[in-house]
Amino acid sequence: MIISVHIPKTAGTSFAKNLEAYFRAGLLKDYDDLPTNTPQYERNRAALLASVHNAETDQLTGVACIHGHFLPLKYLLLSVKKDLRFITWMRNPVERVLSHYHYLKSFYDPATAPTLHRKMIEEEWSVERFCLAPELQNLYGQFLWGFPLEYFDFIGITEYYDEDLAYFSGQYLNTNLEPHRENMGKNEGGSYQIEASFREKLEQFHAYDFELYRAALFMRKKRLSDLKA
Repeated sequence: MIISVHIPKTAGTSFAKNLEAYFRAGLLKDYDDLPTNTPQYERNRAALLASVHNAETDQLTGVACIHGHFLPLKYLLLSVKKDLRFITWMRNPVERVLSHYHYLKSFYDPATAPTLHRKMIEEEWSVERFCLAPELQNLYGQFLWGFPLEYFDFIGITEYYDEDLAYFSGQYLNTNLEPHRENMGKNEGGSYQIEASFREKLEQFHAYDFELYRAALFMRKKRLSDLKA
């Protein structure tokens, strides 16, 4: 079973389209947890309890892949019963948080918007207020609470999406998935033009995410090296 963690604005929606086409009814979408809109303690506690629940019950019959916004810890203990492959995608943390801001600014429905989205719109947050919000600091680190990076079997890098998708689909699905493009912002695939001082401030604020991102890049480099060997 593949456990696919969709961290916001890392091409997870595009990747979901590929998973839908391949797994069809075997794909379970899990987007109910709303990690970015749940206080840290509640979010982590819920993931721990769900992990125990998933290990002790058998409610995933017929599911071959789970994809969505959730902490991977939620399904970690399920590995005692099933053969799991954990995967995710990462992107330069500055580009990711800027993309997240512009994406949320592009639409808003007060009837359905979760807490953080409603707050940023109604309080008219600037890009700096959003990108330096404590709720969003080191989002990778927030998602990976209790789940070391090394537990992932595959981490794709969004900047190399087509190449990494080809590797993933060949290595794990024995096929060749054609890339989809969903929820693409105007600057997807490039760098947002911001002041150098602001970029430096963001890099410092999200320093832990940069550590994780650099580690993922190193893992990718090793994977490619092993492939050529």
